[in-house]
Amino acid sequence: MIRRYEPVLRLMLVAADSILAFLVVIGAAYFRFGRPSGWWPADVQASLPDPTLAVAFFVAMWVAVLWSHGLYRSRVRWTRRSDLYAVLRATLVQLVLTLSLLFLLKLPDVSRGVLVIVFPALAVTAIGIRVVIRQVMIFARDHRRNVRYMLVLGANSRAKAFADLIESHAELGLVVIGHLKADASDGGVVLEKPLLGMIDDLEQVLHSEIVDEVAICLPFHMEELIEGCAYLCEQEGKVVRMPVAPVERLLTSGRLESIDGIGVYSLANGPDRALGLFTKRVIDVFGSAVAMVLLSPVLLILALLIRIDSRGPVFFRQERIGLHGRPFNVVKFRSMCSDAEQQLDELLDQNEINGHAFKLAEDPRITRLGRFLRRSSLDEVPQLWNVFRGEMSLVGPRPPLPREVANYDVWHRRRLSMKPGMTGLWQVGARHNPEFDHWVEQDLEYIDGWSLWLDFKIIARTVPAVISGTGR
Repeated sequence: MIRRYEPVLRLMLVAADSILAFLVVIGAAYFRFGRPSGWWPADVQASLPDPTLAVAFFVAMWVAVLWSHGLYRSRVRWTRRSDLYAVLRATLVQLVLTLSLLFLLKLPDVSRGVLVIVFPALAVTAIGIRVVIRQVMIFARDHRRNVRYMLVLGANSRAKAFADLIESHAELGLVVIGHLKADASDGGVVLEKPLLGMIDDLEQVLHSEIVDEVAICLPFHMEELIEGCAYLCEQEGKVVRMPVAPVERLLTSGRLESIDGIGVYSLANGPDRALGLFTKRVIDVFGSAVAMVLLSPVLLILALLIRIDSRGPVFFRQERIGLHGRPFNVVKFRSMCSDAEQQLDELLDQNEINGHAFKLAEDPRITRLGRFLRRSSLDEVPQLWNVFRGEMSLVGPRPPLPREVANYDVWHRRRLSMKPGMTGLWQVGARHNPEFDHWVEQDLEYIDGWSLWLDFKIIARTVPAVISGTGR
């Protein structure tokens, strides 16, 4: 299985099975003996020395039995029937193990009535949660929620088969956007997805479409072309997948994975640790929600001051470019006059940044209150809403403007391989450096060395920078 995706699915299933098994046991005890005054009914406490420990062990054993029956991995041909049979076998094994332990530990007083309820309920919840999770994933993918987009290089039968295989696995959350054709000999099959052009159009397609991953399914004799495509994708921070037979370069830098028993060599050009990224998203959601609640009085006061200080809306919305080219509207407190965008062209020749960004220390468009907001970085606080929505992260590269991205060099575009952040390495270490390339180098250093610990260190460095008012 592609390791980027399987750990999250496995974690979801383990958590769901554990919680549901615990609830099943408690529910069965309450149903059999009635609601107790304490945590456990008196009959349960009398039959077990430590009911909580016993139930925890029972749940852990249930997860281990499900694991041994392959219910936490993506199998070659998944069907509801195959899951049903696997769960029934696991339930039978759990029953035999439980009765054996009760006999060996001499615990004859455990209620048989509770066991009669527990084991059928375990089977129902285990199969039910798998059906529900997969249906949720299918719904999310079909409605373009939290999906990743794949471009397939090749229009031959192998390319079509790989695209169909990817689409058949809803749990991957991958959507194939189309194919690129190598030459006249690369084709002859009816594709399910649109033909977006030729291989020569690869760079243009990467820049005009949202592409997270690229599958290289070109004829094997086109080794030089394959190498060139893989290198371009690597420069742009795209994950590269190549089914079956890799070229020599991929063998030395990629890793072998599989989908339905088909070998896939993967080149992950950027953070590819699913559990770490999943945890990062959990921290983003929790952190942004808590921060918005705690800072709500401050936000309200600032909103009132902005309305008093100058004409115009409280919030400033502007299109920015996010992960792999996804456009979104960033939300900030307005720190400039209401017609600031119209005045920009007149100020471009005064730009203090050497490169594809704009910065002017004494910008005449900034309002009186806006200067304070910018020095204290309080104008950035509404971006917590973008973080909560999943368009940004608490920590990440600076979110660029579309006009900036349009002028990027190829190596600049790799900074789009991670969600933009409210703060990052460049904000705490290079925000006053006038060289845009240095900003990008800082972002790429962050991407290449990303870890949750690095995020925490950057946040810790951001706090004193905000308090000292050293913002732009």
